[in-house]
Amino acid sequence: MMQTIDLRSRRLSRSELLDAIPRPVVDVSVASEAARALISEVRSGGSNALLAQAERLDKVRPAHVRVPETDIDGALASLDSDLRAALESAIDRVRRGTAAQVPPQRTVDIAPGATIVQRWQPVDRVGLYVPGGKAPLASSVIMNAVPAQVAGVSSIALASPPQREHDGGVHPTILAAAGLLGITEVYAMGGAGAIGALAYGVPDIDLRPVDVVTGPGNIYVAAAKRLVRGQVGIDSEAGTTEILVIADGTAKASLIAADLVSQAEHDEAAASVLVTDSPALARDVALELEGLVERTENGERVRAALSGPQSAIVLVDDVVLAADFSNAYGPEHLEIHTHDPRATLQHITSAGAIFLGPHSPVSLGDYMAGSNHVLPTGGQARFSSGLGAYTFLRPQQVIEYHETALREVSERIVTLAQAERLPAHGEAISARFTD
Repeated sequence: MMQTIDLRSRRLSRSELLDAIPRPVVDVSVASEAARALISEVRSGGSNALLAQAERLDKVRPAHVRVPETDIDGALASLDSDLRAALESAIDRVRRGTAAQVPPQRTVDIAPGATIVQRWQPVDRVGLYVPGGKAPLASSVIMNAVPAQVAGVSSIALASPPQREHDGGVHPTILAAAGLLGITEVYAMGGAGAIGALAYGVPDIDLRPVDVVTGPGNIYVAAAKRLVRGQVGIDSEAGTTEILVIADGTAKASLIAADLVSQAEHDEAAASVLVTDSPALARDVALELEGLVERTENGERVRAALSGPQSAIVLVDDVVLAADFSNAYGPEHLEIHTHDPRATLQHITSAGAIFLGPHSPVSLGDYMAGSNHVLPTGGQARFSSGLGAYTFLRPQQVIEYHETALREVSERIVTLAQAERLPAHGEAISARFTD
């Protein structure tokens, strides 16, 4: 079912490792033109364009683009009690896990009478995107909204695709999760058009532009986020899910297979990768997968994902080389199933989120670990991070010098300004000491 990539007895350079990495055939850039057109329609046509896109792409026309607050209240009132308790527990855990991401204000004394204050200011308004296609991700409401709230964002708008099964409304569990978090500005709109609406605003429904857009989505959502970057900030191009597992001969094949399947059920383009120095474990995992795929509810989708070019079992000579491969890959989710996971962790530099040992599966992080599941995909973990409170914070330096402190460095400033042929810079300093 899964292809095997054998890298044993080979010493690969970084570029060769990158070439060996299994990736999906479709790239985000392929969807850019389609996403650009959808955004342009919304900018020129407003809510009418959003409704037309819903009919064309979601096969349903919402009664309202802006969800009435009564619908949110109704979804919350009818929420199953066990599901409500689970959502409330997840909210509490993510809120506690996110609190550590808000840096304290610090003051640095450069010299007597010379200080710099490092402060962190939240953006004013954010737009949160929550997928609702193959899986209505109520958990993504929590993962997007809680960090914004912890950061101190005062205005939050949420967008999620309209659902045919719910008469063009947003999925009720997503609405209920929004209600639990006190979010009342919710829009039934999806895909690239929704990203454009959040970024540029839609005046005829009083949707004001946001400062930052976050949240996972399909390839068109990822492409749209790339296109609006600069108009707004984004978290990352969080595309189709990925899991990479580093395992040695001590790992339990059934657990690894279960975790690979758990992420493969998201989407036919989901990536599941096992990197191991144990051929025996590789064989056992392959056997376990055959049985699991037959039994799991989303088996057809899982088989397509595991059989795709983005999924593989990779054989290497040792765990250190497995870590090298993982660092080149930059996985969204990295699980470490080795004799000493913490020792293996010392070799890891690039991953969206890292799960250590057999009792820390990715599914835990998806819902209840207290960590965030909105993470960089497609190798972006090599240079970017997952969503957190810091996504919505801007570091600012506040500089305050007294007269004596400025006088102390004035001649040096003038010297530097003259060397750069910017004499007015120096004159702005000298003017403060001229009677």
